Amino acid sequence: MTARLSIASIFCLLLFALMAGCIGDQAPNTQEIPVHSYRVVAVYPHDPEAFTQGLVYKDGVLYEGTGRYGRSKLRETNLETGEVIRSRSLPPQLFGEGIVLWEDRLVQLTWRSGIGLVWDLENLTVAGTFVYPTEGWGITSDGRDLIMSDGSSRLLLIDPETLRLRGKIDVQSNGEPLPGLNELEYIDGLIYANVWKTDEIAVISPERGEVVAWIDLSGLLTEEERLSSDFLNGIAYDPESERLLVTGKLWPKVFGIEIVKSEGSRPFGIS
Repeated sequence: MTARLSIASIFCLLLFALMAGCIGDQAPNTQEIPVHSYRVVAVYPHDPEAFTQGLVYKDGVLYEGTGRYGRSKLRETNLETGEVIRSRSLPPQLFGEGIVLWEDRLVQLTWRSGIGLVWDLENLTVAGTFVYPTEGWGITSDGRDLIMSDGSSRLLLIDPETLRLRGKIDVQSNGEPLPGLNELEYIDGLIYANVWKTDEIAVISPERGEVVAWIDLSGLLTEEERLSSDFLNGIAYDPESERLLVTGKLWPKVFGIEIVKSEGSRPFGIS
């Protein structure tokens, strides 16, 4: 009787170990993703009333798209001084979102209206409009497509000639969808994306749709400055100095930063 119980016990233990092993094999393989920090190399003034939704830098000029109903604008500013060179208001029913340069035009998204604006850069007037079947958040270009975000974990590809959707990229971090993709900037083959309500930028491989690095931008603002500011949102790139220009909604400053690469890493998740 005792021997039979011992054999039964051993059999149960072996069966449990086998089942546990199978469960373990089914668990996702969590790869660690590098987390980079930053070095501030310049600080510029920024209108603390600007609800920043998109940034583009070109030849010393910072183009900025701002949001809020009845207060949305497209602005051209002097980066060094923060002086507004030209400014255009959007119709009050449109909530301005991300912007991108394409040839001699500037494309601006709006939030929930499904309407995009195409601006003529020479006189900063609306040269045309287009529609899309989703919310508009951020937008950038890889030189072939316009790439837009809609607040989800997907990026939509738009033909810049027809302004019609022609594809998508589903973005994941360690096999998990990454929602909240916001303002975008395409740099050297990678997409840099603000993630809504965080101080982090996700660096995304467009070919694989995977996050290949994080940039932690916490600490840019003082505690006092954060009291009157909203979330980080706004990425532009200066190719000559190879630095990022970053700011946020209602932030009093634009920061010129260099990325400090780190050997540190962490599993999927935003802290």
